[in-house]
Amino acid sequence: MWETIELREVRMFLAVADERHFGRAAAQPRVSQSRVSQAIKTLEVRIGGSLFDRTSRQVRLTPLGERMLADVRPAYDQLRHALEQTRERAAGIVGALKIGVHTSLNAGPYMVEIVRAFNARNPTCEVVMVNTGFVESPLVSLREGRVDLLANRLPMDEPDITIGPVLSRERRALLVSRRDPLARQKQITYDEIGDRAVPDLPAFPRTMMDAYIPPVTTSGRRLRRVSSRTRDEAVMRVVLGEVVHPTVESWFEHYAHPELVSVPITDLPWSETGLAWLTAIDSPRVQAFVETAREVLSQTELNLSTKKAASPSCCIVANRTASH
Repeated sequence: MWETIELREVRMFLAVADERHFGRAAAQPRVSQSRVSQAIKTLEVRIGGSLFDRTSRQVRLTPLGERMLADVRPAYDQLRHALEQTRERAAGIVGALKIGVHTSLNAGPYMVEIVRAFNARNPTCEVVMVNTGFVESPLVSLREGRVDLLANRLPMDEPDITIGPVLSRERRALLVSRRDPLARQKQITYDEIGDRAVPDLPAFPRTMMDAYIPPVTTSGRRLRRVSSRTRDEAVMRVVLGEVVHPTVESWFEHYAHPELVSVPITDLPWSETGLAWLTAIDSPRVQAFVETAREVLSQTELNLSTKKAASPSCCIVANRTASH
């Protein structure tokens, strides 16, 4: 039976299942509503049962349709990805490679050098940096295909995501208001935060947030977290003395504010960022960029090692770390 079912019928079934409306479903493949209706009727005949309940007011999946949707959607997506990857391999490294970042801190100090090297090798492929924002986890953009790669704070211990080369590794610092007593200190321990609150991004994976902004101080005191929807909101809260913000030493290289002071934190592990991509997506563009990144970064490894040796009070994380 299945040999007689055409792929366009499956595509139209998925469109109607998504839209719950034949007219809107017809807009996706750009065909007439009558053609969609005919395709669904033909599919139902071949299946041997009704997939939709149709009334003048609504279209609903039948129990058989619900089960088919659950079974067919993953297989259709897998087939679509396989065909797209095959087309990419045939065409070579072309098109656009989208790299997601929610802050330029995560791209690390060598991203421009990596992109330039990649562009020189692959002139028919454009690198596009995409701001994934703070409202939702950057992993959503990756999983929904809005970006091909993430430059993100580590760790990302997700089973469907591959972690590539480390883009940056640096010491920790605390952003505080100039009026905060901590601003007068040359360095602090994490416990010296005291009863001050810290920012939080609720949508982000907890492993990332807990590594970047530990919820508990070294003496075991749990910190109060204040939700922040954007970086600017978090910065203003620091300026006003509502929170202090554990971050990394290079923060002021990317974002400057006259009312903020950065104080080194001596007892938190160094923080890392790295490239990440979906394990199931075998994209030639992604692999070419990752390989370029590895080559460029291998030439900077001595610089990273020098940084490590320069600060005996800091340590390198065995696991990888998270972000803001």
